[in-house]
Amino acid sequence: MQMECMLQCSANCVPLTPINFLERAAHVYGDKTSIVYGTTVRFSWRETYERCLKLASALLNLQISQGDIVAALAPNVPALYELHFAVPMAGLVLSALNTRLDAAMVASILQQLEAKIMFVDYQFVELVLKAFNILSQTSVKPPLLVVIPEFDVEAADSLMVNNPPPGSLDYNDVLKMGKSDHFEMIQPENECAPISVNFTSGSTGHPKGVVYSHRAAYLNSLAQISRCGMGEMPVFLWTVDMFRCNGWCCTWALAALGGTNICLRTVSAKIIFDSIFLCNVTHFCGAPALLNIISNASTSEKKPLQNKVYVVIAGALPTVQILEKVAELGFNIGHAYGMTEVLGIATVRPWKPEWDSSTIDESEKIRRREGLHSLFIKGVDVKDPNTMKSVPFDGKRIGEIMFKANGIMLGYLKNSEATQEVFRDGWYHTGDLAVRHPDGYIQIKDRKTDIIISGAETISSLEVEAVLLSNPKVSEAAVVGKPDDQLKQVPCAFVKLKEGCDSNPEELIKFCEDHLPGYMVPRSVIFEDIPVNSTGKVQKFTLREKLSQSH
Repeated sequence: MQMECMLQCSANCVPLTPINFLERAAHVYGDKTSIVYGTTVRFSWRETYERCLKLASALLNLQISQGDIVAALAPNVPALYELHFAVPMAGLVLSALNTRLDAAMVASILQQLEAKIMFVDYQFVELVLKAFNILSQTSVKPPLLVVIPEFDVEAADSLMVNNPPPGSLDYNDVLKMGKSDHFEMIQPENECAPISVNFTSGSTGHPKGVVYSHRAAYLNSLAQISRCGMGEMPVFLWTVDMFRCNGWCCTWALAALGGTNICLRTVSAKIIFDSIFLCNVTHFCGAPALLNIISNASTSEKKPLQNKVYVVIAGALPTVQILEKVAELGFNIGHAYGMTEVLGIATVRPWKPEWDSSTIDESEKIRRREGLHSLFIKGVDVKDPNTMKSVPFDGKRIGEIMFKANGIMLGYLKNSEATQEVFRDGWYHTGDLAVRHPDGYIQIKDRKTDIIISGAETISSLEVEAVLLSNPKVSEAAVVGKPDDQLKQVPCAFVKLKEGCDSNPEELIKFCEDHLPGYMVPRSVIFEDIPVNSTGKVQKFTLREKLSQSH
């Protein structure tokens, strides 16, 4: 009987996929606003569902086969949101690309993807045509180009909208080719089938294509609701890029809740405060730089918050002063940790009531911790990568953060060797080093490649950078290991000062001596611009190469 029930359950189970969130939203929240863009564009959930059905129908009329990849290069405009549903509704796989890439990198990624169609915002057409020119010199055929015009045509570059490249199609014309009636979206036969390909930032090398499944996207969309503290019908401001892990899966999560998407072409302090004031924004997410933007807003840009606004930040938090300044404005800040391979953020740090009585120093230490695993992550651990034994919960012993989960990537695109390496021993190896505190909370110390081994001491470059960034004169800081004949490595700091500020190496070294143990103090400070990649991540390997060459 038990086996019979199990077989029946298996036969009746419908594959999990987030595209069903949109169909439900059209029925449950049909007349509610789904998308707001600028002052003129408003769509309801019923309209968004019909538009996505048309787009999915049209894609299948463009001689594309199920399972093919559709690339997209666009800011957070309505069309990119629609593609997150329309592409998988047609049985295809979406790959939203980083808008900060150069033509050579776009060409390289397209060569990996072998995409049949590419949707491109009008602002990036010239860049993509350069990439196509590079791609034409390979064996991979450039994809069919579909240009996304500005919804408010008056605000767009009329030359780019009215004179598209030869052989290309217009997004709105493609929509007209499709039909919403008598078209049924294609459900995946297997929930482990690919739904999207997202690319890593390439902070340690060339970006890798990370393949997501329908199942993982579904589970992480629901988990995101919990991580961001969203209730029914939230108003979400798109400050996190949709090309980052499909907007941390918020693209699909908003449909599940019948929320409102406030789409943005660019992000600034004025746009953030204006959007909150005009649209009653409740949530937004993104990198720590968002908090800097908010805290540095001018008096004329700031507007009073009509309600509490929840902000989830992933990455190293800025200084205490910035956090307090943003909190005083009415923002509720949450801190998270994750990466492309785990579909965005994967840990949570819920605030415990007993921490309310903590001193400022104690609460600041707690804020700096990455926390524990969230829903649908079976477990997070800090292990010795050689023995695979968990480190003690002492806040001292360093190990590697590892995940075991239902909702992480299928693997790297066309790279089985790298996939097997990161999934060895049944755990996903993040490459991030951390400690585990007595309460079980993990705290990142550094990337495995960035940790500094100086004699018998292990130095976290992140901790040294945090001290440097607390100096009121410092704008940016990157700390790497400098070759040393006696200690193997010593910390070296690359620093960019704030505009109008003046300092010298001795002053900053003395500042570090007042806040750090002696072995962690940089032996040298170099003032220069810090190299970053297309996603804004510091390229520490280039700094290490520079120091090695001069040694």
